[in-house]
Amino acid sequence: MNGELVGTWTVERGTHVFRYEAAWKKSSRCRSLSLSLPLTGAKEIKGDLVRNYFDNLLPDSEKIRQRLGRRFKTPTAEVFDLLEAIGRDCVGAVQLLPPGESPEDWKRVECEHLSEQDIVDLLQAVPSELTPEGMEDDDLFRISMAGAQEKTALTRWQGAWCRPHGATPSTHIFKLPLGLIGGSRRVDASDSVQNEWLCAKILEALGLPMASTSMETFGEQTVLIVERFDREWQDDGTWIARLPQEDFCQALGFAPSQKYEAEGGPGMAKCLQLLQGSRDKDDPAFFLLTQLTFFLLAATDGHAKNFSIYLEQGDHYRMTPLHDVLSMWPYFGDAPSQFKRHRAGLAMTLRSKNPHKYFHTIEARHWRQLALKNGGPAVWEAMQALVEGVDDALHEVQTQLPPNFPERTWTAISTGMKSEANRFMSEAEGLPPA
Repeated sequence: MNGELVGTWTVERGTHVFRYEAAWKKSSRCRSLSLSLPLTGAKEIKGDLVRNYFDNLLPDSEKIRQRLGRRFKTPTAEVFDLLEAIGRDCVGAVQLLPPGESPEDWKRVECEHLSEQDIVDLLQAVPSELTPEGMEDDDLFRISMAGAQEKTALTRWQGAWCRPHGATPSTHIFKLPLGLIGGSRRVDASDSVQNEWLCAKILEALGLPMASTSMETFGEQTVLIVERFDREWQDDGTWIARLPQEDFCQALGFAPSQKYEAEGGPGMAKCLQLLQGSRDKDDPAFFLLTQLTFFLLAATDGHAKNFSIYLEQGDHYRMTPLHDVLSMWPYFGDAPSQFKRHRAGLAMTLRSKNPHKYFHTIEARHWRQLALKNGGPAVWEAMQALVEGVDDALHEVQTQLPPNFPERTWTAISTGMKSEANRFMSEAEGLPPA
């Protein structure tokens, strides 16, 4: 982490093993690599907890993993082999290097300015097994980012987009459009960049901390650019620190294949239990308000890997800003190439007296019961205030829409949100005082 050796990860007879360095335990910046891999306790940590932590650093998509394996000619597409090849710039502060090797010049910026054509070539190469001419085996591609979407990362430096070299970290993630989603249903999500940008602006307008996003076009390719909240400029912009963080799957010891509650992963109760230990006492309420906003946005992908915490000295922690929010409103309908709304729901089931997963079955009284159980009347009042602010938030965001913003995306999301907000407020009026 930021030039200091934290520990050693090995695979011994098929078992994943992690050992903390003695010097790290004495460091002024000491903290656990993960809440699931605590510093105190055994000399070494073995088994699935170790494997799961590192597995969560890789892209979720098996297709992307296989392609990375072919690109870097790894012996297998297993976690250790892939991260040995691409683990030099991971999410959070982790850098994975061979034994005996340390990051050089990590307290300075080493970057190469890219032309627009360079970036066009780079983006075209992201979903392929090839790298642009002249960029073979470059640091640029030895970057590991979790998630299911095609993406790459660059560094913003001296007013230009740059290719980071050596120990210099990336500062921004470039996300490409999803294209067709939904398996055999083949739903057109080619507007996913605009959709995710719009969701981010709506969340910001509603007062929820959100990763800073922008849209930019290179050649004919529009991408979503997300400023990394796990990076921070230091000493008047002379170097970039990596901020330790992990997603909820890592913190709770789950494999990435369990990111959804329906697949055995964490639900709201497990996440709220984690956040009871947060240094920020408002984090549990923030989490619940986020779930309510997902309901209004018809955002179905709020799984455990899309929530993260900063890891601070002494194993204190707090939630990071939100990221990766996509509304399904533009993709609902009765056509074969659309999703059925009555079958869509939250990634984490809302449990009041009974479980409620599907959007159309969730009512204001269920949110009230959830709020009163997890924070009391103040959380319920915050929920009502958030919903009452939807119209103003949408009006604010509408003034920020760039020219040629897709009408379908704006109309579907804004109309859908208003409809659900009105339903919520109508139902809430008939409820007894908290």
